[in-house]
Amino acid sequence: MAVKSKQTLEKVAIAALEDIKAQDIVALDVRKLTTLYDTLVIASASSARQTKALAQHVRDKLKEAGAVIVGVEGEEGGEWVLVDAGDVVVHVMQPAIRAYYNLEELWSPPVPLRMPVKKAAETKAPAKKPMAKKTAVKKTAKKTVTKKPAVKKIAVKKVARKTARKTAG
Repeated sequence: MAVKSKQTLEKVAIAALEDIKAQDIVALDVRKLTTLYDTLVIASASSARQTKALAQHVRDKLKEAGAVIVGVEGEEGGEWVLVDAGDVVVHVMQPAIRAYYNLEELWSPPVPLRMPVKKAAETKAPAKKPMAKKTAVKKTAKKTVTKKPAVKKIAVKKVARKTARKTAG
């Protein structure tokens, strides 16, 4: 059987999830974010048993559609099962795990930040307000100690020695 198109595989995966009552099915186009795959499908299941059943059903339906299943991860635990079909990857998760990892936000394309454009008059800095006068300021006297440089002390001692020698000799 020939492999169907990527969009068809995405539809097959979503239909398989709907067959067994998956909840909150989301399909994300991630071509601009990664070269690993094109479509990411995320769905919630109410129990580990349903998670495993959904993943098995998706795998079977994708194989019937001609997709090659690259791998399946997480079936033993059942909290989060990943079905990798090459260009389409399906994540079946329990609600608590899905909320914790928040794959929708992680794999959503980044939203460009738009800075508001301000007019020239708005970009000028606002005028400063005059400061209020302080009343009843208490003044305290501080002692200032000035140190004389060490060079002057040495010079004074040398002069004293020279004069002492002249008077003695």
